[in-house]
Amino acid sequence: MRFDLMAGTAAAPLAPIARTPVVLVFDSGLGGLTVLAEVRRARPDARVVYAADDAAFPYGGLPEAVVLSRVLAVMERLMALHAPDLVVIACNTMTTLVLPALRARFAVPFVGTVPAIKPAAAATRSGLVSVLATPGTVRRDYTRDLIDTYAGGCAVTLVGATGLASLAEADLSGLPVPDAAILAEIAPCFVETPAGRTDVVVLACTHYPLLLARYARIAPWPVTWIDPAPAVARRMVHLLGGPLHDEPAGPVAATFTSGARLTPALRTALGERGIAEVAVEAMPLVLQ
Repeated sequence: MRFDLMAGTAAAPLAPIARTPVVLVFDSGLGGLTVLAEVRRARPDARVVYAADDAAFPYGGLPEAVVLSRVLAVMERLMALHAPDLVVIACNTMTTLVLPALRARFAVPFVGTVPAIKPAAAATRSGLVSVLATPGTVRRDYTRDLIDTYAGGCAVTLVGATGLASLAEADLSGLPVPDAAILAEIAPCFVETPAGRTDVVVLACTHYPLLLARYARIAPWPVTWIDPAPAVARRMVHLLGGPLHDEPAGPVAATFTSGARLTPALRTALGERGIAEVAVEAMPLVLQ
């Protein structure tokens, strides 16, 4: 089954909201910061809340049933606390596993995140495309359905990076992350055949663009890196409409379910991304 998760099931825009909308950006960790930046750029007038379920990070390492029940429980609390007008699910794993259940449970619109395989197929000149994703995203049928639908004429290499999301979080938290560790994760994306080389890499986890400058520096050769965040923001604008007034983006409030990784360096990095207030709403992960 193929989900049109980026567009969502509600194709029509919402009725105009004659006030500042509240947008909730939700991820298991810090990867959603890449989407947050595009959301703020697209709707600078919105009141944006960034929510990280860091107590359960990473979702990709949990059983699917646990992710489903966990996300629904956390979203119940977030809805009660923030009453958003729209929710952006800034996580591929969460989108593919939980988005239909979220839409069934809550009345507000949800915008999901999926691998940008269609634009990658349009951008490649060599016909060699790589999808850099978590192992869970690589395994799921929806990823192969997207490839079959949009990239049938390409040779697509699926690369399941086991530790790249954690490396991105560590780097943002101010911990040392060697180039060699990053290169080991991205190296399988670079395929060379007699017909040509990989020239497009899809970043199919929202954490991965956090390290984009380092990929570009250490990659075996230049490629086009495709980040889905701009498309997510465009979909949000399609649903909510454009800004009500022209002004700089306001501060963002953030909430974490653990806060265990909130180092001074990470707090500084969050502040640089417009997050002026960080709260911890403790919600430990309990595995049964």
